Amino acid sequence: MPLSPETLQRTWIEYKVYKSPGARSELINHYSYLVKITSGRLVTSVPNGLDRDDLVSAGVIGLIKAVDQYDPTRDVKFETYAIALVRGAILEMLRDEDWVPRSIREKLKALDKAQKHLEKEYGRPADQRELSNFLGMSEKEVSDLLVRVGKTNVYSLDDVVGGGSGEGEDHIHFIEMIVDEDADTEDQMDGKELRRAMSAGVDRLPERERLVIALYYFEGLTFKEIGKVLGVSESRVYQLHTQAMGRLRSYLKDEGVPHVA
Repeated sequence: MPLSPETLQRTWIEYKVYKSPGARSELINHYSYLVKITSGRLVTSVPNGLDRDDLVSAGVIGLIKAVDQYDPTRDVKFETYAIALVRGAILEMLRDEDWVPRSIREKLKALDKAQKHLEKEYGRPADQRELSNFLGMSEKEVSDLLVRVGKTNVYSLDDVVGGGSGEGEDHIHFIEMIVDEDADTEDQMDGKELRRAMSAGVDRLPERERLVIALYYFEGLTFKEIGKVLGVSESRVYQLHTQAMGRLRSYLKDEGVPHVA
């Protein structure tokens, strides 16, 4: 049975202040629903060799880490913070499994090179027809590859800012960069500068890419749901998201942000 708001607040105090193991278990059980929701949204079809329980197990690791690392004094909801860590844990497990066949990986690399080449040539992102002509593939093949790009390399804003597996004190979660605007310590000032750079980068994105970022990270919509909102295919949303992540990575590097991978 879910904890009431009053009981939940007391439980956080019991764990964070008095280090109660029982309170920790209660918090993990209370928020366990986030793992199911996040795994279902992130991976709609489970790759061969894995089952849904594998995704859930990875997500639980992310949830436990979120409970242990969360600072209730910061101006960010636990649910928002936890979903970022649960998503990251599941994606890390999928990457470690390396479940994409080599032949597909080669096509994905060719697609990535084609996108970069054509965008440089045209001064704008290439559409599926242009990619199809350049690669000598059908538009259906290109569309399928774009969807797979999203499911294989679902880079997140955490990846752009922190890189790596998310371990260690140097990793910065995006959600931690959009809070504490009034911070005044030296470490928090560094965070404010990162927030400024990220905010400026997002503002520079083309309108549709900026909207995809807002709907995916702040509204919690899936790529399929975003496609319905924008009136485009799911593969097109994956493409917009991938382009947005690439631009943000470049913008932050240009700003000299040290955490960019």
